[in-house]
Amino acid sequence: MATGSVKLLGSWASPFVNRVEIALKIKSIESHELIQENVLNKSELLLKSNPVYKKIPVLIHDEQPIRESLVILQYIDEAWLNGPSILPSDPYDRAIARFWAAYIDEKWYPLVAEYRNAEGKEAKAAVVEKMSGGNLLLEEAFIKINKGKSFFGGDRIGYVDIVLGSLLGWVKVIEIMDDMKILDETKLPSLAEWDERFFSDKAVKDIIPQPEKLVEAYQKYIEMKKATSNY
Repeated sequence: MATGSVKLLGSWASPFVNRVEIALKIKSIESHELIQENVLNKSELLLKSNPVYKKIPVLIHDEQPIRESLVILQYIDEAWLNGPSILPSDPYDRAIARFWAAYIDEKWYPLVAEYRNAEGKEAKAAVVEKMSGGNLLLEEAFIKINKGKSFFGGDRIGYVDIVLGSLLGWVKVIEIMDDMKILDETKLPSLAEWDERFFSDKAVKDIIPQPEKLVEAYQKYIEMKKATSNY
């Protein structure tokens, strides 16, 4: 079992930081220190620990920094063998999990940012159409990967569950602010049920903030960003 101090550079509102917190909780690493970062005024520790990307999260284990949330999740799974596994043990299943995690981060979630930046009803509708296609792919992937069980990871939360689930708080921010539905239970029944199971799981509770709190944080962030750009 891995030993040494564990620090996490991050922000309570970051879904990528939430991923790491969930993984640490699954592995019962409760003695870690969360060092809150201001993304508009990055600390010297963050810049030193992640000089390439200069962003959160960064896990510092025994004074050694590990960067990028997907890499950190895999590191935690390999460094701490106690507790449930996060990635599948079978090499093929592990490869499939990595594939869908990469799809979510590289293809699916960027559409959320694209929607947020779109101006006008037509532009937003075009992005929603693209998101609908991606949602159906994830619905099909879930049905195929879970083998009739509750999560992408089987009986318990695993790698793909953490990757996708951590982002849904911010997806729900859009749903609240624009009074619309991205994960429509009529079109995505399996994902909708998985969504409820994920957020009620003990490994997730008290980590991913409530959407209403994220809406408030997002509005404050926009105000701070505007104020900073005026100088």
